Amino acid sequence: MRNTLIVLAAVASVAACASRPEPTPTPATQPPAAAERPQGPVPGSIEDFRVSVGDRIFFGYDQFALTTEARSVLERQAAWLRQYPGVRLLVAGNCDERGTREYNLALGARRAAAARDFLISLGVAGNRMETVSYGKERPLDPRANEEAWSVNRNSHSQIVSGAVS
Repeated sequence: MRNTLIVLAAVASVAACASRPEPTPTPATQPPAAAERPQGPVPGSIEDFRVSVGDRIFFGYDQFALTTEARSVLERQAAWLRQYPGVRLLVAGNCDERGTREYNLALGARRAAAARDFLISLGVAGNRMETVSYGKERPLDPRANEEAWSVNRNSHSQIVSGAVS
């Protein structure tokens, strides 16, 4: 009988130490799957505009005519702006370092106006946009070579208000 009590005590102590299996998570307690988690920028944010649409177009040397690629970017900008009607833009025209300050300010103004006018032609209200020319004063690339000059000849659409935070 004593052996039986010892065996029962041993079984009881082993059973007390055994762990229970974890409960299977229910949909209410389960963390969202990776595919369900939001990825990328928040829709309607400045980052969404920059990443999903594009905030800059480029021009040829001494040009303010819109290229096919520039029109494509501006078409995406117009569609995005129609989706977020509270957003306001500052359209800035920029130039490379060649030419006088006065000449580049005038050319930058024509570049900004070309972008703004095209956005208006696509249905974006003109009172949502202002333009400015920075001429050669705000280069993206400070080097003095063709590669740098080609990126410095641009128009930048900057959201100034109305974007989702």
